[in-house]
Amino acid sequence: MTVLLDTGPLGRVSNPKVTPINRQCHEWLMSMVRAGHVVLVPEIADYEVRRELLRLDKRPGLARLDEVKATLGYLPLTTPIMLRAAPLWAQARRWGVPTADPHGLDCDAILAAQALEVDATVATENAGHLARFVDARHWRDIRVSEL
Repeated sequence: MTVLLDTGPLGRVSNPKVTPINRQCHEWLMSMVRAGHVVLVPEIADYEVRRELLRLDKRPGLARLDEVKATLGYLPLTTPIMLRAAPLWAQARRWGVPTADPHGLDCDAILAAQALEVDATVATENAGHLARFVDARHWRDIRVSEL
């Protein structure tokens, strides 16, 4: 099974600050990898985490983000993914449940399209928006044995 990391868990596992929740997330991630699951860093999540680290000039966090990405693997954005994201964005608008500002780049729609493209589960800390379109669960709720 393939798992994509949303910004919450990606930020936790790439954060050099050791806190109980960051440690728990890292342990969860390592258990997934040891069990043979493919865990990837989607380009759109990397973008969201990276832009904030750059804004705050968090160089150790940037280095860790690059390390996580190199260790796990990376799912780049492609034209087919972006073409798949546009109808997801439009569908959410028609349903009256937008996932972002109407003029903003809707990263949730793009992440959902990436998950659909590779038939992946999204590990997140806020499944609400994503679960409308894909299997998206809090990372703590994704068990190694389930996948």
